[in-house]
Amino acid sequence: MTAKTDISALSFEDALAALESIVRGLESGQQKLEDAISAYERGAALKKHCEAKLAEAEARVQAIVARADGTLALKSED
Repeated sequence: MTAKTDISALSFEDALAALESIVRGLESGQQKLEDAISAYERGAALKKHCEAKLAEAEARVQAIVARADGTLALKSED
């Protein structure tokens, strides 16, 4: 499984946790340069994945509208 495929299969929460782990590792300054560059690249891919997941969730939430009677419905695409 490639790193890109691996990332695309992650939930938002799992991707965010992986990104936070990478940030902590980079902040520690204990990695070799090549390892830090690889971690940074993976972190950038994780960030992009998280942003896409958030945009997807936002679109789903915006598609839900409250009716006058208080019930929820999907917004029509009229």
